[in-house]
Amino acid sequence: MVDRSAAPRRTLRLRTRVTLFFSVATLAASLALAVVTYAVARNYLLDQRTSVARTQSFSNANAIRAEMRVPESVDLRTFIEQLPETEGFAVLITPTDSFFSDQRFPDIVLPDELVTNVKAGNYGLQRFEANGEPFLGAGIYIAEFDSLYFEGFPLETTDRTLGTIATALLVGAGVTALIAGFIGWWTNRRLLRPLTRVARAAGEIAEGGLDARMAPEADPDLAKLATSFNEMADAVQARLEREARFASDVSHELRSPITALSAAVEVLDGRRADLPERTQQALDVVVSQVRRFDQMVMDLLELSRIDAGSTELHREGVAIDELVTRIALRYGFGDVPIEIGRKVPTTVQVDKLRFERILANLLDNANQHGGGPTRVTVEPRGRHGILLAVEDNGPGVARGERARIFERFARGSAARHKVGTGLGLSLVAEHAHAHGGEAWVEDRAGGGARFVVSFNEVA
Repeated sequence: MVDRSAAPRRTLRLRTRVTLFFSVATLAASLALAVVTYAVARNYLLDQRTSVARTQSFSNANAIRAEMRVPESVDLRTFIEQLPETEGFAVLITPTDSFFSDQRFPDIVLPDELVTNVKAGNYGLQRFEANGEPFLGAGIYIAEFDSLYFEGFPLETTDRTLGTIATALLVGAGVTALIAGFIGWWTNRRLLRPLTRVARAAGEIAEGGLDARMAPEADPDLAKLATSFNEMADAVQARLEREARFASDVSHELRSPITALSAAVEVLDGRRADLPERTQQALDVVVSQVRRFDQMVMDLLELSRIDAGSTELHREGVAIDELVTRIALRYGFGDVPIEIGRKVPTTVQVDKLRFERILANLLDNANQHGGGPTRVTVEPRGRHGILLAVEDNGPGVARGERARIFERFARGSAARHKVGTGLGLSLVAEHAHAHGGEAWVEDRAGGGARFVVSFNEVA
């Protein structure tokens, strides 16, 4: 089981990152274009409004000058009110009086800077607000009569138009970003589809399907990828099969000499009383090593059959409490406490031979390296699974070794100087995988290790 504490930090998927990149890049470009467009539109509308204000204010000022030259022709107040300026207001300030076209806007609303500038004899043009409304003020000095003429041109329509343009540009940028995100998602989905097929084929190979291959690709660049992957898979399959055949052949060839050697050693061990003491000590070493060698060959043969796929899973209904008790007694661990969870089904569907191999190896591992097994438990897992656990009273297993000890010939630091083949736990993991489960080790409450094996779909 993989140590979950060392799991890498989760990041966004490549497809998500590419889609986000498309969306963000398009949004940035759209916003930049929107800013430029808005600035151009704003300058154009304000320039147009300024040009109209300048033309109309000069025209009206000339009309007022002509009217002032004939004082008795018409009343100035009436004349101001009849000027062709229907949206804003007009103000005429003479040395003796002031005239307003709209009483809502007296001269006090005019900015001081504009009035001062016009009094100095200059043409004035300035933006300001009156009664909360935006205006563009134009001022002209009528030197002939020492008078000041002002017009206020409303900018509310212009500002509303600019607001509409800004809203349209922002909405357009957002919609463009969404469309670009969809196009990016659709595009990278098509581009990553070959990688998905590679990942699927690699996953099948990792799960034992060594004959998994990629289908030919029509695109020349992708065809190279498919060809290279298939050639790599062929090489890996050939090498694994060669190594499996080699291990199987070696193990099979060793069976005969090991059997003969074991028989000879047993004969010598049966007559150990006739041997000198030093010879008995040497005989003990030979007996233990021959038995270890025999066990290693048996384990290698079993692993070879598993690798070759010649062993099948034969599930049958068994009484779990009777099965665990019988296995413990058979291997000399009848005094180890056995606890069966209340929610564990009385009858479970497992391969009895594989289950016995798992429990026997875990008990032997606890006896060899964990100070002896202290408890065997069977607990429910979900609705259709169970957990088999063997606890010991040893030093435990370091976190950095918890995944490695289930590999072949791997030995933890606690077992480095003890007798063993280094294959027992790897067989446990293989048989657990055959049941659709997995094997792992964790700390036991109170000290020691707790080896756990999960079995799926047994109820």
